[in-house]
Amino acid sequence: MTAVITGMGLFTPAGRGVDETFGALTTGRSGLRRPPEGHPARDCLEVAGVLPEVDPRSVASGPETKVLDRIVLLALITAAEALADAGIEVGRDVDPDRIGVIVGGVGGMSTLESQVLARAARGRAAVSPYLLTGILPNMPSARIAIAHGIRGYSSAVGTACASGAQAVADAVRLIRAGEADVVLCGASEAPLFPTFADTFGNARALARGWDEPTEASRPFDNRRNGFVLAEGAALLVLERAEHAAARGVTGYAEVAGYGVNSDAYHPTAPRPDGAGAAGCMRRALAGGGVQPGQVGYVNAHGTGTKLGDIAETTALAEVFGVGGVPVSSTKALTGHLLGASGVLEAAATALALGRGLLPPTYHLDDPDPDCAADHIRTAPRATRAEYALTNSFGFGGQNVSLLLRRLAGDCSGPRRGDRRAEPQWSSAARRAAGAATPAAGTGR
Repeated sequence: MTAVITGMGLFTPAGRGVDETFGALTTGRSGLRRPPEGHPARDCLEVAGVLPEVDPRSVASGPETKVLDRIVLLALITAAEALADAGIEVGRDVDPDRIGVIVGGVGGMSTLESQVLARAARGRAAVSPYLLTGILPNMPSARIAIAHGIRGYSSAVGTACASGAQAVADAVRLIRAGEADVVLCGASEAPLFPTFADTFGNARALARGWDEPTEASRPFDNRRNGFVLAEGAALLVLERAEHAAARGVTGYAEVAGYGVNSDAYHPTAPRPDGAGAAGCMRRALAGGGVQPGQVGYVNAHGTGTKLGDIAETTALAEVFGVGGVPVSSTKALTGHLLGASGVLEAAATALALGRGLLPPTYHLDDPDPDCAADHIRTAPRATRAEYALTNSFGFGGQNVSLLLRRLAGDCSGPRRGDRRAEPQWSSAARRAAGAATPAAGTGR
């Protein structure tokens, strides 16, 4: 069975929604800045991908709103937007037992930190009885299921920075197995709090020493010195192609194949020879019955770390040959959303194929000779490619590659017949999608 992307919900440092986010990626509008005054990570991070504030009362009520982690709020917002974009209301457009939800991420650790500090300062009575329902890794999926009446497969994915991409791969597996007609999949991350920022900072993994924050994320550049930590969420609606066609929907792109494997090498470092990543890409190509020469673009994991960028370049050369495929990393503008990066980049790749425009790697002024590739630099590149690949690599040696195929015709958005000309919003979707507004001065 064929799985197609029929909806997207994006809340990222580069923008909100499909057009704003992809517009930023193709015009060079960065979402990176110094955390504002009063932000909890202001003293820990020189630069970050910071989103506007979100009012928990817009998606929940009662005392639990005080410990409803930001990952849950962002997941609820993007889930509502993705379903609305696909024109899906559960129970009307899809059987509640035939739709699943899979959301990845590291869990609600900022709330856990605040509760630990509260207990240390004020004693046992300071710990909220709602703590677990605010922080457990499955809470984004569970809350989405509750909000929209989703009774099918529900799961959480915790494979570090590969989580969101693996959620997409798992969704494809469910659809191909005939276990679901629709799956809402992706990831939500909110890592901008002191302890999490400090662990990366003390490991010297973060970009530092940049006078201009928007230039700090520099994948594959000679001057790169780490990644930029960012928050955000991205969820996709994957749908069985026949189910979408019956609704009069074509979609953005097909997820034609996926690869998932492990380096089996080191808890944090990538294999220097890129063997695990190369094997992962080959699995994705084989899953789609595609040869390397048919792939017209790779959205690289490309975080801006010294070892990671070189290892990925080595893997790309192993699969495609040196300079054998156009490559770019959109993290130059979004920063690294950890588990949510992979699904955001899958969305960007689908849009790039559909709109015939490949986003460049901005700030790639002086390419590292050890990262030799056909880098897209300075400006977007027009394309008529049918296939593209996007990579996500996480701590523990987790590797995920997604192979996307362009659908016929102009694919600037989900194409619907007359009966689906406009998305139909449920009351829950309206509440969740209205949960945040851009902060003044963010350029969104």
